[in-house]
Amino acid sequence: MTDSPHPVKNSDTSRHPKAPRNPKTSRNTDTSTAATAAAVTPASRGRTGRRFGVLVLLLLLAAGASLLAGRAMSPGLVAEVLAGGGDALDRHVLFQLRLPRLLVSLGAGACLGAAGLVLQSALRNPLAGPEVTGVTPGAVLGAVTATGLGLAGWQSPFAVVVAAYAGGCAGAGLLWLLAGRGGGDPARTVVHGVLVSAVLGGLTAMVLLVAPGELGSVVQWLVGSTEGRVWEHWNLLWPWALPWLLAAWLLSGPLTLLRCGDELAAAAGLSVPRARTLALLCAVALTAGAVASVGALGFVGLLVPHLAVAVFGADLRLSLPGAALLGAVVVCGADAAAQAASTLLAGTEAGERLTLPVGALTTCAGAVLLLLVVRRAPDRGF
Repeated sequence: MTDSPHPVKNSDTSRHPKAPRNPKTSRNTDTSTAATAAAVTPASRGRTGRRFGVLVLLLLLAAGASLLAGRAMSPGLVAEVLAGGGDALDRHVLFQLRLPRLLVSLGAGACLGAAGLVLQSALRNPLAGPEVTGVTPGAVLGAVTATGLGLAGWQSPFAVVVAAYAGGCAGAGLLWLLAGRGGGDPARTVVHGVLVSAVLGGLTAMVLLVAPGELGSVVQWLVGSTEGRVWEHWNLLWPWALPWLLAAWLLSGPLTLLRCGDELAAAAGLSVPRARTLALLCAVALTAGAVASVGALGFVGLLVPHLAVAVFGADLRLSLPGAALLGAVVVCGADAAAQAASTLLAGTEAGERLTLPVGALTTCAGAVLLLLVVRRAPDRGF
């Protein structure tokens, strides 16, 4: 039998009469088909539903912790006010200060989480974040410049938000002017984004040197904080964030193709430059809205997408809503932790004047997690 291979060959051919396919194309097609089949199985839907349920539960827990934390009111007093009791001052603190702060935290976190996943998918770079688009430093520069010139301040949220929006869009526009000739090349976009961010950060430092007296009022923009968030901030954030979050979800199909590579996406009939431009525009808008509301929260948009993809998979129809929810949980949880830490520090002499900003927690925790991600897969791509 071993000396006569032809019968075996003919037998194999008769069992498989189809012509052989390109191995690479076949592998991609089979992988896509298997992933699609797995996505529609009842067991897969059940697992996804349970994961979203756990995430919603975590969101509720983080929101409750954010409402209960803080110096002005004890948890028991918060419960009393929620039950309809308490005096006018307690009700003002809870409903006019803590509640809008909570909502702004949730909205900003959702924007950053979704924006980070859109960027990483469009640029096919797992270390891409809102910082590489120039939006975050641009928005900070806009807020700092407007404050230094006396055109805006924490007492005028609308003016600050408008200035931050304008700065974020200007930073993104500068990036596209520099990287536009690269034809949407992801590597060139990331490199130019880092350079643009560095230039805008230097301009922010120059503004602070020119107007050093404004340092105290703008340091929260540089670090990121939810202090002083009121209903006006929320009323400016949600009408901007909601349509862009919906737009990001509508782009989930093209973004999933972009994650697979430009050649495969083009073979599937996708206009790669147009899809990437729309995705970057959506990420810029989401980031500008978040930064305009709470400042530069470090690493949220960079690391939350990794967790979302690990939990919900590479199908962005699921992982994009998951990233938005995870971002909301992270920022809201960091806000609760920052308020709790400030309450613990209140007994010390320096703690009476110290309020721990949320951005300090996200930056410290994010730096540690980023090191773990890089050490785990230094050359990882999508």
